[in-house]
Amino acid sequence: MRFAVLGTGIVGRTLAGRLSSLGHEVVIGTRDPEATLARQDKDRAGNPPISAWLSEHPQVRLLPYAEVGAFADHVVNATSGDGTLPALEAVGAAHLVGKIIIDVANPLDFSQGFPPALDPVNTDSLAEQIQRAFPEARVVKTLNTMNTLVMVEPTRVPGPHSVFVSGDDAEAKKTVTALLESIGWPADEIYDLGDVTTARGSEMTFALWVRLYGAFGDGDFNFHIQRAPRSA
Repeated sequence: MRFAVLGTGIVGRTLAGRLSSLGHEVVIGTRDPEATLARQDKDRAGNPPISAWLSEHPQVRLLPYAEVGAFADHVVNATSGDGTLPALEAVGAAHLVGKIIIDVANPLDFSQGFPPALDPVNTDSLAEQIQRAFPEARVVKTLNTMNTLVMVEPTRVPGPHSVFVSGDDAEAKKTVTALLESIGWPADEIYDLGDVTTARGSEMTFALWVRLYGAFGDGDFNFHIQRAPRSA
């Protein structure tokens, strides 16, 4: 399959690298490739510039948003929350018709500093905003409840732990579920929460996640759903 990953940060790079390692054709989208490649400073998280990463992953190309939609079968939204809709608009609605948008982002609001708040929250979600803006695309929310390294390497966290999917299109969720299994997620730990409005719940776990991160000092953890045994 062909994937376009939107976002040049650590989440986008990590997902692009993993998808490429599975044999998929992958491009990373950005607004201005020349300007992006010209950056030589580390980002605020201390990650090296994208040019250094691309030199180590020559099979992944950097393309402008306007070109990635025509290339890809599926689009992965790994942008910052406030950059999501502008990025998808730059890709173009016509290039998103019928395609699956795998939304792994959270709508982070840093206006009041750290830790960030969520906007929207509770009565809306970023996934719903995407679906409303691009009604002919098929939005599936997933992988937004964990650190990016855990996304692509579930065994990084010992024992069983869970991942969630939300979306209106049942076939799109099946496709994404199969992709998650190919990454290494056990089928019995992939929970279909329901339609796209259920993404509100998974996005709101961020408030707990970021505080656990502060308590632990790292992101090598995840949530696990442990259900009581069902009676016959």
